[in-house]
Amino acid sequence: MLSIYPACFFKEKKGYSVVFPDLNWLATSGKNENEAMSKAVECLAGYLYMLKLDGENAPKASRIGDVSLNSVAQELETDTEGSFVNMVSVDVEEYAKKYFEKSVRKTLTIPEWLDRAAREKKINFSQTLQEALIERVRM
Repeated sequence: MLSIYPACFFKEKKGYSVVFPDLNWLATSGKNENEAMSKAVECLAGYLYMLKLDGENAPKASRIGDVSLNSVAQELETDTEGSFVNMVSVDVEEYAKKYFEKSVRKTLTIPEWLDRAAREKKINFSQTLQEALIERVRM
């Protein structure tokens, strides 16, 4: 499912800053318009994916016409010269499959007795390691 949110692209001395006013002022940047858009898609996908993982609902997106570039610029204490509002879209599920959920192969070393005992109990090594790492990372 496609998610679409308005983003304010502010021209800076070296590229663009991108702000999503609907998403707690989520922000990113890029060296040029193309990179800024690419980073905006990545940023939007990551934010919405984390909301999903946390069991939270994404806020409703504003219509592009309801976003005031001047108001956002005033809040950020910047000017609007060379700046614009654009819609940023991403299919979060597809993006996550490609970038966030891609599995990588790891080699590990464990004592032989532990390997034997775990195999006897039909323990899935990959799943067990993933669960342990997720628990550690969230600490």
